[in-house]
Amino acid sequence: MAVKPIPDGYGGAIPNLAVRGADRAIEFYNQAFDAEEQYRFAAPDGTILHADLLIGGRHFMLADEMPRMGSRGPEALGGTPVQLMLYVEDVDTVFERALAAGADEVSAVRDEFWGDRAGTLKDPFGHVWMLATHVEDVPPDEMRRRGQEMLERFSG
Repeated sequence: MAVKPIPDGYGGAIPNLAVRGADRAIEFYNQAFDAEEQYRFAAPDGTILHADLLIGGRHFMLADEMPRMGSRGPEALGGTPVQLMLYVEDVDTVFERALAAGADEVSAVRDEFWGDRAGTLKDPFGHVWMLATHVEDVPPDEMRRRGQEMLERFSG
């Protein structure tokens, strides 16, 4: 059988994060988001060169930051321009579990105009996550109307 150019389960964009303390990050993602470690590849000194996890049935990769190779985590950079989105069955429960595991709240869980109940947090390694549960299918015209209302509230 021929080798598949895209392995089963690896289609689409796959997050691959650099973190300071990959061992601790794997434990945090397990506690907060029920991550399942698939495998890890470590250097003799214990540095994690690559780890593959499943979160919500999707692959998620991470490694210890390696500045000599140009890989730095948010702590080294003073923040991150990337926000990860994670849909879950019960956002309130998962959000509280992530806080208990060591995340910091960025914005509280609330009903949003686009039909999600969502909140944002920063994990202990500096990555920002929006957690959400979809609660309403909002037609595009209604979403635009609600979005405009929100913008008017904040600008006026």
